[in-house]
Amino acid sequence: MTSAAPANVEFPSPAAIQQARTRLGKLVRETPSWQWQGHRIDARKPPGSTLWLKLEVLQHTGSFKVRGALLAMLQLDADQRARGVTAVSGGNHAMAVAHAARALGTHAKVVMPATADPARIAACRELGAEVVLEPDIATAFATVQRIEAEERRAFVHPFEGEAMALGSGTLAMELLRQTGQLDALIVAIGGGGLAGGVACAVKQLQPRCRVIGVEPRGADSMHRSFAAGSPQRIERVATIADSLGAPMAMPYSYALCRRFVDELVLVGDDELCRAMWLLFADAKLAVEPAGAASVAAMLQLGDRLAGKRVGMILCGANVDHGKFAHCLQRGAPA
Repeated sequence: MTSAAPANVEFPSPAAIQQARTRLGKLVRETPSWQWQGHRIDARKPPGSTLWLKLEVLQHTGSFKVRGALLAMLQLDADQRARGVTAVSGGNHAMAVAHAARALGTHAKVVMPATADPARIAACRELGAEVVLEPDIATAFATVQRIEAEERRAFVHPFEGEAMALGSGTLAMELLRQTGQLDALIVAIGGGGLAGGVACAVKQLQPRCRVIGVEPRGADSMHRSFAAGSPQRIERVATIADSLGAPMAMPYSYALCRRFVDELVLVGDDELCRAMWLLFADAKLAVEPAGAASVAAMLQLGDRLAGKRVGMILCGANVDHGKFAHCLQRGAPA
């Protein structure tokens, strides 16, 4: 599914990614990579495979998003920080921006759909952000544009741009240092900032590692973009993995994915719930649906990964307890 990258796009080098990690310093955690072993996963995993989980669920605010948000905001000058920042998000990015704003001494106004997980809305407010709720994500994007123009706040994009790619690249660089050579790496795709940045780092540092991107069936903008040869928009988002519900692909993150992601996989909501149950029952890890996407894809790929050293990024753990319980019940074996 790979092809030549779109023209005129400069990709982050390993040196640039390392410089970004140095700049982040102690503002972010170096999250661990953990070899997953247990009787439940051993009965279900590809035969002879070795599985590594990158536990980005242990990052500040419970997702990888804080890496890119901090890098974007570290670029702001004193006047920009004084005016504050704004963002649009279903939750994880909004939380990351709120955290980064507090850490860097500025203030955030975040726009979220009213359907966002209540735990995420509450967390944004607890982190000091002003929260604006809109009926849906499309309206939320229009509102954040108005806030940016009227209040002259700096807009921190949820997935597009070099800062987001560099942030994602830093976690990939950590993963490879922690695990050594991998045969395959599976990473979730929402807007593509995570997958693009991770793939960009991995394919430059370990070219023979196969990078597999995974999308939910109800939010397949990158699949459509690969098929069309340009960034595409989807009509609606219909998945329990709302963190992966970007309504469109965008040029920079699309270009990174097109150049460095070897293959795309689709998973359904039932598969996500089964992966959530398995992570909770066997690894004692509580993740949101998006955080289980890489595991769902690994289970689907099955024998294609037999005998391989496989890395999976657990990208987020922000989910209301009621929704989490519902997903576990839905995913538990009959």
